[in-house]
Amino acid sequence: MGTQTQDAKPVVQTGSAAFQSQYFLRDTAAGLITGAMAIPLSIGIAIMSDYPIKVGLATVAFACLVGWINAWFKPGNFIGAPGIAAGLAPVLALGVATFGIQNMAFCIFLTATMQAIIWYFNWQKFLLIAVPAYLVEGLLAGVGLKIFLKFSEFTYEIADDVATEEFWNGARIQMVIISAAGLGVFLYLFSKFKDTQPAIPYFALILGGALLAQVVAVPMIHVEDVPLYLRLPLPEPDVTATIMIYMVLFCAMLAVIDVIEQVMSNAAIEKIDPLKRKTNSNNSLLAIWIANMGSSFFGGMTNLDGLAKSTTNKLAGAYTKFSVLVIGFFITFFIFNTEYLDYLPKFALAAIMMFTGYKMIAGLVHVTHYGPYALMLAFMCGGLVFMVGIFEGLLIAMAIHGFIHYMVYTNHDKTPGRAVIKRYFENLKKDSSNLQ
Repeated sequence: MGTQTQDAKPVVQTGSAAFQSQYFLRDTAAGLITGAMAIPLSIGIAIMSDYPIKVGLATVAFACLVGWINAWFKPGNFIGAPGIAAGLAPVLALGVATFGIQNMAFCIFLTATMQAIIWYFNWQKFLLIAVPAYLVEGLLAGVGLKIFLKFSEFTYEIADDVATEEFWNGARIQMVIISAAGLGVFLYLFSKFKDTQPAIPYFALILGGALLAQVVAVPMIHVEDVPLYLRLPLPEPDVTATIMIYMVLFCAMLAVIDVIEQVMSNAAIEKIDPLKRKTNSNNSLLAIWIANMGSSFFGGMTNLDGLAKSTTNKLAGAYTKFSVLVIGFFITFFIFNTEYLDYLPKFALAAIMMFTGYKMIAGLVHVTHYGPYALMLAFMCGGLVFMVGIFEGLLIAMAIHGFIHYMVYTNHDKTPGRAVIKRYFENLKKDSSNLQ
């Protein structure tokens, strides 16, 4: 593992990324804590993606297994926890609405194939040049706003058995008060424990909500026990050539966003690694596309190493990817025992997902060091993503960015168009260097 180490103690250079016996207890405890936190997050993201909750959990469990196996041979990072990404939830929901859930397995398979090509030729660096980091942050902010507003509806939803024609009735007002109190407690505990035990606010909110639900009628999450079975990820016979072309473009966007978000996560995971080990984003992409391709055979979703779960994994004491295997086993238990998930109140899930959306919006702060132009472009990209859609919003923002860049240099410096394009890519390369 010497090639994966940077400014680390010599003992780190000889340790396995997948398992080290001296860290067994630490990794096991970290996996259990992070797994408990990953459950509500995965449920919320699956709901936002219009996927069955059980399928979302199965995707996470399978990605954990692949990530752990990959760590034995080609470790990408050392404490990153795989899962379904909140930033991709509206993209998957768009795919479900456009192509139907029956064609999404083929879409995920096609996405994984594109990612395999990107991994094989190590094209991630070109993607980072073509799509600046501040545009990705803007895209995620727009997605975060969608998530925030989507789950805010859960904060005033009332139980089905409360029938009334008046909207703001006593039951709804009570639900708003409960939701506000739950969110307030969650935020307080997060601010208090975020640097030591970030899983505590999740535990407190879920357990407190489950206990409250025993005495107060509140809407609960219902997990449909859908069957999981293997089948070839083939498109339906009624898919036309036009739909297939649009499907390919959709999968290309999904693959690119997934890759760029993983590279960005790896940069952050490297900074929080307790042993200061260097990440290898291309190795992480290997685990991603294998897990994506495998999940397509049971109708699963896309995955990547999420920063929220990875941070919790680190603070909970993880040192190797064995913690990820524990996360996978923990989630697998609930896949086969979905009845226990019905104890999760919707208002508790709403608080967690609204906070997740807020953190994605707050990511725009990272753009400030690029300058005012990049910040304005990121805000514009976020607004376009929210208003017109993820695919269209990103393309429009990239086109406007290129047009402005071209006009500035041609009008003020009288630079030939060919030189402008060359300078444009040089500047993008400079911007993307912070992520590599």
